[in-house]
Amino acid sequence: MLDAHWPTAPEARALRVLIGCETSGVMRRAFAARGHDAWSCDLLPAEDGSNRHIRGDVRDHLAGGWDLLVVAHPPCTRLCNSGVRWLHTPPPGRTAADMWAELDEGVALFTACWRAPVDRVAVENPIMHRHARERMPADLPRPQIVQPWWFGEPAKKATGFYLRGLPPLTPTNRLPLPERGSDEDKRWQAVHRASPGPDRWKFRSRTFEGVAAACADQWGRAALQQIERTA
Repeated sequence: MLDAHWPTAPEARALRVLIGCETSGVMRRAFAARGHDAWSCDLLPAEDGSNRHIRGDVRDHLAGGWDLLVVAHPPCTRLCNSGVRWLHTPPPGRTAADMWAELDEGVALFTACWRAPVDRVAVENPIMHRHARERMPADLPRPQIVQPWWFGEPAKKATGFYLRGLPPLTPTNRLPLPERGSDEDKRWQAVHRASPGPDRWKFRSRTFEGVAAACADQWGRAALQQIERTA
């Protein structure tokens, strides 16, 4: 039996989808569950041990003939607003030159993905500070900022999707916001309140299942319709 989300004819066709900078497999599994030929790629191994994970630099695999590229968690520590302070006051043991070099490397990775030879691209990134934005490609649009609670997830985490050839996501299940300062509100902010530790980055970067489902449904459908129109 076909998955309930799988498009009906004439769209019933598998897309070749690359999920870059993902170890969790959440986005990969969402696309695969809808019948697509989905692969993830990261320098680290896949958490779920999948054999549909490429271990390596995503930049080495962008020209693989993909129909859709989603870069889920590119390193953003030096690009996002929360990290801008380190550019001017480096953490202990680091220099300002280190911080600015990491910023340039983050911009280089983002730019390579944005300019990938793929017709449909979505690159996730938190809201950038001005130093990062000034270094980005001139044709980079403003991001669509989404929240997990738009997609049935009781959580707050503003995330930007920079889109090329893909439509903005439409909320699927907006949850009512809890009262500010309440215990429930604090639980919704678990990502931001995560305790320091070696796995904090993993928890903070993980894609929410509801967001991944919306991406797979809506972007997969849009890509299939675009391909059908040009066939």
